[in-house]
Amino acid sequence: MSFTFSMPACDSFLEVDLPKSQLTDKTVFQDYTTANAAMTDIYSKIRDKGLLTGTLVGLSGQLGNYTDELTFYGSATSATFGFYTNQVLPSNTTVALFWNNSYNQIYAANAVLEGVHASTFSPQEKAQLEGEALFIRGLLHFYLLQLFGDIPYIETTDYRVNSTVTRMPKSEVYNHIITDLKTAENFLLPVYSSTERVRANSFVVKALLARVYLYTGKWDDANKSATTVIENNSVYVFENNLNKVFLKNSTEAIWQFMPALTGKNTDEGAFFIFTSGPPPLVALNESLLNSFAVNDLRKTAWIASVSNGTRTWYYAYKYKEPRNTSTSKEYSMVLRLTEQYFIRSEARAELGDLTGAKEDLNKIRKRAGLSDIVASSKEEILEAIFQERRKELFSEYGHRFFDLKRTGKLDAVLSIKPGWNTTDSLLPIPESELTLNPNLKPQNPGY
Repeated sequence: MSFTFSMPACDSFLEVDLPKSQLTDKTVFQDYTTANAAMTDIYSKIRDKGLLTGTLVGLSGQLGNYTDELTFYGSATSATFGFYTNQVLPSNTTVALFWNNSYNQIYAANAVLEGVHASTFSPQEKAQLEGEALFIRGLLHFYLLQLFGDIPYIETTDYRVNSTVTRMPKSEVYNHIITDLKTAENFLLPVYSSTERVRANSFVVKALLARVYLYTGKWDDANKSATTVIENNSVYVFENNLNKVFLKNSTEAIWQFMPALTGKNTDEGAFFIFTSGPPPLVALNESLLNSFAVNDLRKTAWIASVSNGTRTWYYAYKYKEPRNTSTSKEYSMVLRLTEQYFIRSEARAELGDLTGAKEDLNKIRKRAGLSDIVASSKEEILEAIFQERRKELFSEYGHRFFDLKRTGKLDAVLSIKPGWNTTDSLLPIPESELTLNPNLKPQNPGY
């Protein structure tokens, strides 16, 4: 994971100049070892600087502040303050990072696809690298779509094409994402390439496809994809011990990020955990705390507190190692088995299988020490799933924002926040990108 290529020197790969990157050097793809290292480097870029980084500037931090998961204690001059007060501007530096880092990583994935396609690697070697690159391309476009709405879907490294792209309608973007992921699924083997769960295999792709199908209302496909992952129980086992869920190579892990250095643990642990008050950056929002039942085991296993004698603050404690240890104990959990149970439960409810939907949801509740739900109608079950997702998936890559958005509850829940507007369902296209490429206009409403 420490292998590093210099990435584009310009601010955005959508600029007119060709990004200066060793990935554009054909010699990288003359040898499988260097090509494989190029693919590994993309994972590390996503972990360290991308949307899924566990630091403040990742989705967990920014969208947690944007919704009702986190309370921000940092500087009012921080770009995060705009997210917390729902006053994000097109000039917001974090918005620009979301856009530019993601598209640079997509550019890198396209460079791998083009380089590997023209290589003399064996069919199996080509399939592995192409499958991973397609997975990454679909994944990043999926998150960009949730944040910005209509976006360009970039499938080439040709700067002449990329510098004048236009935004695709949401439905077309989803079609491209599904096509890339289904192709990736066919390319990849069903096993991991090492003993770690840090590189995509076909089940990693199936897990993401299940989410995409859920978001697009393809209930039968969501049900089938999630079931395929769940039934691979020789690899993925529902972890009943809440304190073991987020360990490295957890039986619940579908895809994790390996830390950059031996002995390092997660950025999430370093970011969320604090030892004195007031918090240096963020604490859990009171409304989130109040959503847990008194006997909910997640509240004691995954939430911890700090007090100064007169006031108490709470923080996410899913990751319990904020510092280095002799060997790494925790890996960042990107895709996990519990989400697949949620997906299948919701899809089953939508398909009319209310008994199956409740079975999946009750499995998650049982681990939390809660009794079975008493809901009987489809609407009641769907609401129970929605409420359970909030308590299970908090502080994990913006699930709360995406769930509020896809279920049409954003305004009803977040209108209590000062500064919230209906148009805040989308972030603004960075103003620098609109200047570079006017074809990206118009700006999203409200900005």
